Amino acid sequence: MKRKVLSTILAVSMVAAMVVGCGGGGSATTEAPAADAEAPAADASGDAAQAEAPAPVAADKEGGRVAVAMPTQSSERWIKDGGNMKEKLEAMGYEVDLQYAEDDPQAQVSQIENMIAAGADCLVIAAVDSGALTTVEAQAKTAGIPIIAYDRLLMDTDAVSYYASFDNEGVGTAIGEYIKTAKDLDAAKEAGESYTIEFFMGSPDDNNAVLLHKGVMSVLEKYLKDGKLVCKSGRTSFEDTCILRWSQETAQQNCENYLTGFYADEDLDIACTAFDGFAYGVKAALQGAGYTAENWPLVTGQDAELMACKNILDGTQTASIFKDTGLLADKCVTMVEAVMKGAEPEINDTETYNNNVVVVPSYLCTPVAVDKDNLVEVVVDSGYYQAADLGL
Repeated sequence: MKRKVLSTILAVSMVAAMVVGCGGGGSATTEAPAADAEAPAADASGDAAQAEAPAPVAADKEGGRVAVAMPTQSSERWIKDGGNMKEKLEAMGYEVDLQYAEDDPQAQVSQIENMIAAGADCLVIAAVDSGALTTVEAQAKTAGIPIIAYDRLLMDTDAVSYYASFDNEGVGTAIGEYIKTAKDLDAAKEAGESYTIEFFMGSPDDNNAVLLHKGVMSVLEKYLKDGKLVCKSGRTSFEDTCILRWSQETAQQNCENYLTGFYADEDLDIACTAFDGFAYGVKAALQGAGYTAENWPLVTGQDAELMACKNILDGTQTASIFKDTGLLADKCVTMVEAVMKGAEPEINDTETYNNNVVVVPSYLCTPVAVDKDNLVEVVVDSGYYQAADLGL
């Protein structure tokens, strides 16, 4: 295969957003401004969009108890999310019950049941597995407790009032566009060249992962069809590339299997991963297979974690998506404040997020792509990380 050498790494427009049969366990280790990708509008004509019995809205009251259910502390970004939200809500006079389920769906169910029993006035939920939460969400609705879905859409329920997240399909589109630009796939097509690629996509129980894969394929599918991108494992569908619970360990194992089974005599050119934790696993697999700076593939990610940023600077990860958790926490806090006051919060999407029962009113934040060229400007100059954090 003829390899194309990229003359310059572009400071990119948009980046970031896994595996053999969706089956791994384990916890994720964990992320030029991205343009807003226009996600397809949900079909509002079906029964799901017309479901009755809207989710409750809290009564206007001073103070109150806000319960925040986060998925895991093994991911840096969830620690930041939970901490930011707790700090902001407490500064506004609310009592905050913040709990982490450590990627255990039943533990999260028990935590939310206890939150309801303890008298929560509003629930913020970043689900481990939204399918496991429908019964406890119904209990919250019966108790008159509004629910805000945080970053991960709560599926198959009419108990959710609002959704705060990033443009998840847009994240996937950004990853695809980064690969397209960095490898100059249109020029490769003209020159008759091609690149090998393998995919590491998100958890099958996370609707964000489905949207992210859709965004990636909206850009890259045509290059797979015309042979400019070659996936030697043949695994390109979401079902074949998803990784349960966003597990770094499973991503590493899958990459090791790909390298052994399909790349013994040819290099892997692109590892399209949807998450920084996957990029860490891919890095370990590549090092174990003897890859060096001379043949290191393009590796994407998402979340712009501190470790990922260090890896971008040393060249073992190419790019990531910076998702400002402070900004997302701010937007979620404004949603909480509104529902606690019996008001309507600011939303900017009323069509995209159909959870199979209702279309959930949403506020979507815009992610920012980072690579070696703009990393310092985006994550250091903004104050998100200190230069010393990155060894600068």
